[in-house]
Amino acid sequence: MPTEFISLTFPNESNELNPVVGAGIDPDFLARYARTLDDYGFHYTLLPYDSGGFDPFTQGATIAAVTKNLKVIIALRPNTIYPTVAAKALASLDQLSRGRAVVHFIAGGSDVEQAREGDFLSKEDRYGRLEEYIRILRRAWESPAPFDWDGKFYQFKGYSNRVRPVNGTIPVSVGGSSPEAYRVGGSLADIFGLWGEPLKETKDQIEKIYAEAEKAGRKDRPRIWVTFRPIVAETEDLAWEKAHRILDALNRNQEAYKGFLGNAATAQPQNVGSQRLLDIAKKGEVQDRALWYPTVTATNARGASTALVGSPKTLADAILDYVDLGCELISIRGYDNLNDAIDYGRYILPLVREGLKERENGAKTAEAASNGATPAEVAPAESS
Repeated sequence: MPTEFISLTFPNESNELNPVVGAGIDPDFLARYARTLDDYGFHYTLLPYDSGGFDPFTQGATIAAVTKNLKVIIALRPNTIYPTVAAKALASLDQLSRGRAVVHFIAGGSDVEQAREGDFLSKEDRYGRLEEYIRILRRAWESPAPFDWDGKFYQFKGYSNRVRPVNGTIPVSVGGSSPEAYRVGGSLADIFGLWGEPLKETKDQIEKIYAEAEKAGRKDRPRIWVTFRPIVAETEDLAWEKAHRILDALNRNQEAYKGFLGNAATAQPQNVGSQRLLDIAKKGEVQDRALWYPTVTATNARGASTALVGSPKTLADAILDYVDLGCELISIRGYDNLNDAIDYGRYILPLVREGLKERENGAKTAEAASNGATPAEVAPAESS
């Protein structure tokens, strides 16, 4: 499978450097942001979920209407929509977008956040419910006849879905860093999402995911999605100056986040992914080629918060390190959201694509040599 790029789409100009508490959706900004990602060749955009935030489905339909190629990833918590309703909603979006819908499941990493919408299951049960949910969705998309379901978390009789995905099914993504996440995602997901960790730790997680896929009897494996927050400038020195300005702003803005996140802004995170990031941050500020962890500690590992810092070449090389590790989906989003997305499209993505072509040509040359061909007989891949 090819390497593909993901970024979030934001509904307004509020960002972590200049947060605007209570800002509403700006339809023009949302459309401009989505078109920017589409124009620069991003393949996917994620619509995140928050108990008090904007609806991902509504935003996703809007984005699909103003873009041509961008696939829309709907973040979904199983406690918020009954699976038969979600099956129809996702398939409807898939038809409207001509086959561009993807769903990313969040089992729920915080008891406090889950309770805000009436969900009081234990973590173990949340993952058990997610497993059941995914199986129901796939059955609903594929079954030609009505079917019953009698599970631990869902029961219904005679459900018949008449809204079919364009390609017969919709890609399912699962994320997390716990054994439960590895089990459910490894056994059932098309895509598995990770936050940016050093290469060694990322490799360890990938091996655990693949082991669960093998244990489940799968002949394929989930595609690996990894997320970073690049800080890029023309030179290394300028990039690091920019990084420290961003860090100063993040530290200043923690008071603003306390206003609407409460104790969650500073309390020890409950989810394993954030705990892992904070533990890794204790090992040093800079790790591997360009991975920078002060942004993690400044935000208390609130979501994907690991930065990559450097010139376009350094960041492209760092991303390619993860591609070489087996990560096929690279998610990058910044801090000055729209302007950063433009910079990524102009300066980072072209260099990553050049590196991918070089790897492809090198693999062809090696294969041809093993078959007795000369380098001159091997046609190079065209740069896109």
